[in-house]
Amino acid sequence: MADHSYDLLVIGSGPSGESAAIAAAKIGKRVAVIENRAVVGGSCAHKGTIPSKSLRHVVKQIIQFKANSLFREIGDSRRLTFPRVLASAARVIPKQVELHTNFYVRNRVNVHIGQASFIDKNTISLAMLDGGRETINASKIVIATGSRPYRPDDVNFAHPRIYDSDTILGMEHTPRHIIIYGAGVIGCEYASIFSGLGMRVDLINNRERLLSFLDDEISDALSYHLRDSGVTVRHNEEYESIEANASSVSLNLKSGKRLKADAILWCNGRTGNTDSLNLAAIGLEADHRGNLKVDNNYCTSVDNIYAVGDVIGWPSLASASYGQGRAVTAGIFGDECRLVTDVPTGIYTLPEISSIGKTETELTRARVPYEVGRALFKNTARGQISGEDVGMLKLLFHVETLEILGVHCFGAEAAEIVHIGQAIMNQESEGNSIEYFLHTTFNYPTMAEAYRIAALDGINRINRR
Repeated sequence: MADHSYDLLVIGSGPSGESAAIAAAKIGKRVAVIENRAVVGGSCAHKGTIPSKSLRHVVKQIIQFKANSLFREIGDSRRLTFPRVLASAARVIPKQVELHTNFYVRNRVNVHIGQASFIDKNTISLAMLDGGRETINASKIVIATGSRPYRPDDVNFAHPRIYDSDTILGMEHTPRHIIIYGAGVIGCEYASIFSGLGMRVDLINNRERLLSFLDDEISDALSYHLRDSGVTVRHNEEYESIEANASSVSLNLKSGKRLKADAILWCNGRTGNTDSLNLAAIGLEADHRGNLKVDNNYCTSVDNIYAVGDVIGWPSLASASYGQGRAVTAGIFGDECRLVTDVPTGIYTLPEISSIGKTETELTRARVPYEVGRALFKNTARGQISGEDVGMLKLLFHVETLEILGVHCFGAEAAEIVHIGQAIMNQESEGNSIEYFLHTTFNYPTMAEAYRIAALDGINRINRR
């Protein structure tokens, strides 16, 4: 039984774990990472962000191909199966593994492969994949084990027609009709992907509207475009039971409806990966969804045990996890631990959505005097050239100070476009003004030019009063 001792031990090699480990290595600390897969990258690289967004990209290319009459004349008319599309999307994963492996090698971070469990607050037992066992000691430990899809006990996920957001990436057939239960971010993303492949999709939402945390206008636009692409959206529904046989799957809803399809994708929540860590050995307890509670330094109730990433719950985004990893390391080794806040929303539906700041509902509720500036992509030269003419950029700004209060974007490259507004919002009070976009020259034609158009629209609304 080998022994290892470190200044910092990170459990999990996803975005938060990687950034925490490398930040510590950069300041000369002895650091190691534990990963329970044979390769690094965590669920982000293997089951979540990277493969699903790569799949989305391939589907978007297929949609563009089918919509272009020039390519239809010479194109491949064979039916694209889901496994073929998935194989094309999966090519990015080995590249991601190589990239992130090199990060650890270059920074001299040791990577231990196996399942970690606590012996005490400074000691980890590592069950290796070959059956061996090691003991690892560390002064500080960061839990960055991520999350997995929530699986209720009464749903048989072993059945070949019942999937969650992890197992769907291994689906070996091409359903003509699929039910998606859960209309959160993941459910909406997969609804647009599958409809883009020509499948019939039933999207079951247990709330009154899609993604209610979004600005109402953006939520309405998403609902419209999903329906326009053939998705049947059913609101205020809850499941009663799921029945499956060799040829189909049926979803029974509490409303009495019974939906039948070729497959079902369960997308109703996630669970923190803490059940295998033997948290009881250190007096730590996760909540009912496996998440850990932390303070403003990302420290748990055990003074040398920290947690970051999806395992602490909201916002459960790779983008936020990278920042949390750096922040926790800074706090552990004596610098300021800056909480990751004001995280932009990035939703990779077709078309995509991104936003930051306040919504109209929030501003109205707070009685903040605001105005709206809009730029429709169909009115931009770049949108017309590229055929990306669906969507808009929406700016919310204070009527008196002209301070930008919210940026909401729906359409092509929304997740890129939003960062321009984010940068201006983060300036000092004098620098955060919609007038920036009036006095700045944008390349033409670009999608970024939408900021100038939206700013002019907003200012004109004020001047007409």
